[in-house]
Amino acid sequence: MAADGFELNAFLPYRLNRAAEFVAVRFAAEYKARYQLTRPEWRTLAALGSSARAMTATDVGTHSAMHKTKVSRAVSGLEERRWLKRSANQDDRRLEHLELTKAGRTAYRELTDLASAYQAQLNDLIGASGLKALSTGLEAIERAIDAAEKRSSRS
Repeated sequence: MAADGFELNAFLPYRLNRAAEFVAVRFAAEYKARYQLTRPEWRTLAALGSSARAMTATDVGTHSAMHKTKVSRAVSGLEERRWLKRSANQDDRRLEHLELTKAGRTAYRELTDLASAYQAQLNDLIGASGLKALSTGLEAIERAIDAAEKRSSRS
């Protein structure tokens, strides 16, 4: 135990961040090497690719928990690659609808294949019982997030 009584390695936010970084950095190295994508670009592509409808930048930010400036830069980067197209909202010209182009959908499919292969590597690394326990814990956190968001939206 630390001299001050606080055990950093037992602090849940610290542990979650370390685990997330370990998992994300290894996958980021793969998609960066193959596609030269940044993490925000991957997360934006994934949000748009997994949605059945066009999204606004705000939707992407909410879905991926990214700040609007990161979303904006990612949208620009994907647009430069011609993987994303913007269209104005007819009711509110301040809003733009974002969706993947045919090339963007192709890249998304290729990247989800890469993600599936990476998931299989994680399954081997962590093991079935470890993954089940991790999934159960994450589901509890996600339920807490949903409850907190519902409370704050009512306020």
